Amino acid sequence: MSLTCQVQIVLNNLSKEKAQTVKKALDPDNVNFPQGLSLIVENVDNKLVFNFENEDDMKKLIGTVDEVLAHVQVALKVIE
Repeated sequence: MSLTCQVQIVLNNLSKEKAQTVKKALDPDNVNFPQGLSLIVENVDNKLVFNFENEDDMKKLIGTVDEVLAHVQVALKVIE
C-alpha cells in the first residue's frame, strides 16, 4: 500500500513583490527533487502558497518542509 501525504503552507500578508522575491530565491533549490516528492509554490494575491506532496517516506517530507521554511525565513530577513 502506498501512502501519499500532502501539506499546504500559506504565508499571508506579503506584498506581491516580497512574495515574488521569496519565490525566485527558492527556485534554484526546487530542482531535482527525489522521486515521489514534489513542491509547487504559488503567488496568490497577498499570499505565498507552498504545496508539498510525498509518497511513502514521511521523514523526507518533514525534512524538506523544514529546509524550505528555513530558506524562506532567511530570504524574508534579507529583504527586510
